[in-house]
Amino acid sequence: MLSMRIIGGEYRSRTIRMPKGVDMRPTQDKVRGAVFNILGDLSGANALDLFAGSGALGIEALSRGCRSATFVDNNAGCVETIRSNLLSLNRDENMYNIIKANALSVLPRLEKEPEKFDIVFLDPPYYRDMAKKCLINIDGCDILTRTGLVVAEHFRKDGLIFDMKSLVLEKERRYGDTVISIYRKAGTDV
Repeated sequence: MLSMRIIGGEYRSRTIRMPKGVDMRPTQDKVRGAVFNILGDLSGANALDLFAGSGALGIEALSRGCRSATFVDNNAGCVETIRSNLLSLNRDENMYNIIKANALSVLPRLEKEPEKFDIVFLDPPYYRDMAKKCLINIDGCDILTRTGLVVAEHFRKDGLIFDMKSLVLEKERRYGDTVISIYRKAGTDV
């Protein structure tokens, strides 16, 4: 059985399962560690994990103090794995929501919810312009808090430089062929 470990917080060193039979590219430990070091204190934050896969990013966020997380994946095997991983950690079911849906189509639905997200993790498949498409959709939807951040993991050749109306590139870090781009809402200082 494929598994990965949580690298920090309450669940540090605990392992979570990876979905079977799903073509995935899990975020490497060093990249996940770098992302969470950049983000710092997550106490009380509300996270959204798009293209959640195993749920590793959202679970890592919960481990590091997020009060709630929403996991979105369109693969039934991934959804079941996320549910199983959260149950294995004895996480209170009121602290998370799992949605089986396409990441692009779920955004308008999430926009109608009263609670907004402090952090959006975006880790789509490489080479399909999915990161760009999702950023454009997130930019057009009101799903972020006033100081909300979008953390996009993408292939170094996937160009994400384009004009957006509400998101501004704050930081970018490269780890081999993987790039982490962090966007914040325009007009806010983080």
